[in-house]
Amino acid sequence: MALSVSQGFDIFLERLTPLQSERDAKARHRRSVETSLTNSARFTVQRFRETGSFGHGTGVRNHCDVDLLVSMSANQPTSDTALLWVKETLQASFPTTVVQIRPPTVVVMFADGAEKWEILPGFRTSPTGDTPVYDIPGPTGGWMSSAPTAHLEYVNEVNQRDGISGGAKKLARLAKAWKYFNTVPVSSFYLEMRAAQYMEVQTSFRPLVHLCGYFEWLDKIQLADMNDPKGKASRFAACSSTAPRSSTLSKLRTVAARARKAADAEHAGDASSAFGCLDLVFGGRFPGR
Repeated sequence: MALSVSQGFDIFLERLTPLQSERDAKARHRRSVETSLTNSARFTVQRFRETGSFGHGTGVRNHCDVDLLVSMSANQPTSDTALLWVKETLQASFPTTVVQIRPPTVVVMFADGAEKWEILPGFRTSPTGDTPVYDIPGPTGGWMSSAPTAHLEYVNEVNQRDGISGGAKKLARLAKAWKYFNTVPVSSFYLEMRAAQYMEVQTSFRPLVHLCGYFEWLDKIQLADMNDPKGKASRFAACSSTAPRSSTLSKLRTVAARARKAADAEHAGDASSAFGCLDLVFGGRFPGR
C-alpha cells in the first residue's frame, strides 16, 4: 500500500533520530573530555553543561555533534585566549586526535571525524540562584552572552504545549536535516530557536504544512538576527558572516518554493508529486512512496 505524506514523515523522522549506539559512544567520550578539562592547569572548571541538538533531543542521526559548555573560574581573558586554553588542554590529552579552534568553539574530531565534539568556554556572569548566563566567544571574536538552560526551557515549553505534541522538536529536526543533507551554512541553534518561535503561535503540528510555513517565514524575514526569547542573553545570527548568509538565503528561497509545491500537491491529492518535491527538499533522503 502506498504511503501517505504523513506516513512518509513518520518514517523519515524515525530515521533521523540518533541511534542508541551514538549516544553510548558520546557518553564514553564525555567522561574523557571532562577529565581532560578538569585537570587543566590554566583554569578551574565550575561545571559542565551539555548544550545543542544532542542534549535538546533535536539532533540528526550521523550529524549529531555534541556541544559542551565548560564554565571556567579564572581571571577572564580574551575569548581567543580562552579558546587557546581549551585547545591546548585537549590536545595534550588526545595527541593523535585533531583538535582545532573554530570560533566560537574548540572542535575535537574523534574517530577520524565521525564523532565531533564542540567545546565552548564560558564565564558565568549571572548571580548564583538566577538563570545561568555566560560570556561565551562570539563567532567573529570577543564575548557575547548566552543562557543555554533558558534556551532549552523555551524549546521544551513550546514542545509540550497542548496540540503541539512534540512538534517544535520535530520541526527543528527536519530543519536541521535540510541543513545537513544540502550542506547549508546556517547555525543549527538558530534553526532550532526559530522552529520553537514559529510553533509558539501554532495550535497543532502537521509536518508538511508547518515545514512549508516555517521555510516561507524564514525567507520572508531574510534570516534576521533573533532576540533571545527569554530576554536573558544577546541577539544571535543565522550565519557567521556575509558569504555563508548569501548562500543560505539562496538555498532558503529554493527550499521554500519546493516545500510549497509539495504542500500544494498534497492538498490537491497528488501524493506522488508531493513525495518527489520532498525528496528534493531533503537532498534525496526522503522515503520513497
